Amino acid sequence: MLDLLLPQRCLVCGAGGTPLCAGCRDGLSPLEPPLCERCGAPVAWPVARCRECAGRRLAFASARAAVAYDESARALVAGWKERGLRRLAEEAAAVLAERLPRPDAACTTFVPPDRDRRLRRGHHPAEGLARALARRWELDCAELLVRAGASRPQRGLGVADRRRNVAGAFRSTARPPSRVLLVDDVYTTGATVSAAASALRAAGAREIVVLTFARAIRA
Repeated sequence: MLDLLLPQRCLVCGAGGTPLCAGCRDGLSPLEPPLCERCGAPVAWPVARCRECAGRRLAFASARAAVAYDESARALVAGWKERGLRRLAEEAAAVLAERLPRPDAACTTFVPPDRDRRLRRGHHPAEGLARALARRWELDCAELLVRAGASRPQRGLGVADRRRNVAGAFRSTARPPSRVLLVDDVYTTGATVSAAASALRAAGAREIVVLTFARAIRA
């Protein structure tokens, strides 16, 4: 409904016609090699573990994102998540599929939503992205995870607090296949996707690959 009521203007530049114009879509900042082999952070030279993920127990095998979470991506994600522009899940999936290879996975799943935020928004961006990617890559999309309990929003928390906040926050609802593609909208510190991947591993998955539309770049 909000898609029909809100004026169709590019969320990045304000031009009329579409929530993401062709110029701004092409101008989204790509994350190009060299990248950390494990978490996908931009690095000066190829490394197996970068300073962001060295010494951390990460439950996923690798994480990659299509674009940097800069001002343009923030405007796009804000409209997608907070203004109900669900069609942006298809745009995000198209950008991701163009810039990243299809992973070797048996199915796709997504980081489950907080119940209150899903009710407030009326949709779940990570689920929309996961289902759009699954259609493009001809993969099954299964709802394999749920929230195990309430947790504070991650926004505004430091790195250590983010990890503590989501520790044990998810549980699996079914036995997953051996290789799973886990999707979320934005990778900030990796705490949320690692906690979700941990629940999948506890349920039997052997390898979890994480893909997100955008990734925060730490200075």
